[in-house]
Amino acid sequence: MFKADITISIKLFAAYQEAYGVPEIKLQFPENTPVQGVCDRLIAEHPELSKWRDVTRYGVNLAFVEPNTPLNDGDEVVLIPPVSGG
Repeated sequence: MFKADITISIKLFAAYQEAYGVPEIKLQFPENTPVQGVCDRLIAEHPELSKWRDVTRYGVNLAFVEPNTPLNDGDEVVLIPPVSGG
């Protein structure tokens, strides 16, 4: 059966924003992609981000979610790596 693609907005912060050079991108994914699939794709495109894979938190539509949360068309995803500051 054909699976439709969904389009999501991804807000980038810290290392993710540095890698892409922009604060937000839009990408297409297969329907029912988990939010962790977004992180996996960004790491595939920018392997230097792999060190953040296990410590990144995920947000969908302004709520923190588990990595296996499925995405829907039009969702806004936030990838939040640890932030240091002072």
